[in-house]
Amino acid sequence: MTNQTLTIVLNHPAAESYAQLIGERFPRVRTIIAPDPGRLEQHIGEADALLAFRFPVEVFDKAKKLRWFQCTGAGVDSIFPIRDKVGHITVTNGRGIHGDIIADYVLAGATMLHWDFRRLLREQAERKWNPRYVAPLAEKTLGVIGLGSIGATIARRAKSAGMTVVGSKRDMSSPVDGVDKLFASDALRDLLPLCDFVVVAVPGTAETVGLIGAGEISCMRRDAFLINIARGNVIAEGELTKALQAGTIAGAMLDVFEREPLPQDSPLWDMPNVLVTPHVAGSPSNYTERVFSAILADNIERFLKGQPLKNVVNLARGY
Repeated sequence: MTNQTLTIVLNHPAAESYAQLIGERFPRVRTIIAPDPGRLEQHIGEADALLAFRFPVEVFDKAKKLRWFQCTGAGVDSIFPIRDKVGHITVTNGRGIHGDIIADYVLAGATMLHWDFRRLLREQAERKWNPRYVAPLAEKTLGVIGLGSIGATIARRAKSAGMTVVGSKRDMSSPVDGVDKLFASDALRDLLPLCDFVVVAVPGTAETVGLIGAGEISCMRRDAFLINIARGNVIAEGELTKALQAGTIAGAMLDVFEREPLPQDSPLWDMPNVLVTPHVAGSPSNYTERVFSAILADNIERFLKGQPLKNVVNLARGY
């Protein structure tokens, strides 16, 4: 038996789709479609709950009734500037729906980098026939920095491909399925020299900004590749660019950047040893339906019943 009413403001490009899904399942829940700043400012004062990819801090002072923010992504760093003011708001995220698709991206990227598919495609375009030998991926070591739900899924997928998997995490009290050797989060310089591929999968927090700097990059092997599906500011992009230009690491596949979209004058666009993608690694084609069926519908039910929500974010920790 529900004992609360609920008005959800939908500040999202897929707001109409979310409204339809909510309306079919919860006809008594009021949804307000507000994908643009004007409508959001007009209606945020009515919101018991807000669904958005990023928290619109600019309208926070008008959100007098707001008690729940459902982020459709995994990272909630957009709310960090006001985290000291939002203790009365329950923040939940999309944790758990991205692992499989990001693992697809990472294994595809590792394969493309390892086989040098950019070179193969150039040679195809030039009608050049240059056979070569390539070592199996199963002989390689993949390191995962950050073994949350996404990182752990990447580790399992790499292990299923026969790779040796090492990883780092803050809480080392329990093993992670598929990880052959576990390192503390402050022991990256011990982990990095072991890896043919380094995958960065940490959450975006104040503590992870600049986590991979010049010192860490210098610990990587010359034949190693870096794959970033975390946040652009986790890696010192200028230092990475220098290393890629100098050939002190073999290459990179980057889905996230310090500035997005990646500026047109960035040298990363044209490097033969770099694959650039437009922040798509965690974007399955049925994203809206996944968020609704895996998290949002359950949380609406819980909210209406006054029960604890799932996927609650610890804002002090950042994830």
